[in-house]
Amino acid sequence: MVRTKNPAVRTQLIERAAQMLRVREPVTLRSVVAGTGMSTMAVYTYFGGMDGLWQAMRQEGFTRLAAKLEAVSPTPDPVRDLTALGAAYVSNALANPDLYRVMFDAGFDLEDPAAADETLHCLVRTTERVKDTGRFHPDIDPLTLATQTWAIGHGLVSLVATGPLPRQTLDHGAPMLTALFVSCGDDLDTCRQSVELGWRPTIPD
Repeated sequence: MVRTKNPAVRTQLIERAAQMLRVREPVTLRSVVAGTGMSTMAVYTYFGGMDGLWQAMRQEGFTRLAAKLEAVSPTPDPVRDLTALGAAYVSNALANPDLYRVMFDAGFDLEDPAAADETLHCLVRTTERVKDTGRFHPDIDPLTLATQTWAIGHGLVSLVATGPLPRQTLDHGAPMLTALFVSCGDDLDTCRQSVELGWRPTIPD
């Protein structure tokens, strides 16, 4: 008889392994199930082994990021929306610091690389919307600008979620994004308003 897999158990193992990694505990077949009431067979049942668990940890980080990005509702102001997507990236890292550390560990494959790529392309499509309004120069490459937007959020939150700096460090995000978008052709005053609307409401204190 084949038992139905419990998604809650899968999530529990992923989060436990990620938390162990954050506090620098050895993540092994036995240690990840220790104290859970589960046997080591659970890791094979849900992931096919430890390599599968590592892959699932990375994928779960991107799955949660995708959910955050999808929750950003489009508005008539695409610069505000692009900023809000960058802020959603930061919020996801703060909410899931353990998984965030694993997301960019290239030592392990992803279960679904295309789904992870889609998180960046969400920003690419919004950048294209900004270009369509004429607020950015027509020769701006959407992928490059989306990557730069993501890099600002990634750099700041890496110093806060997994690093030594306080939450106030994230306040630098708005002026950094404003400078980037103005360099792409946006009007300074209009850009400041859009960025403030997109950044502050979605970054937790």
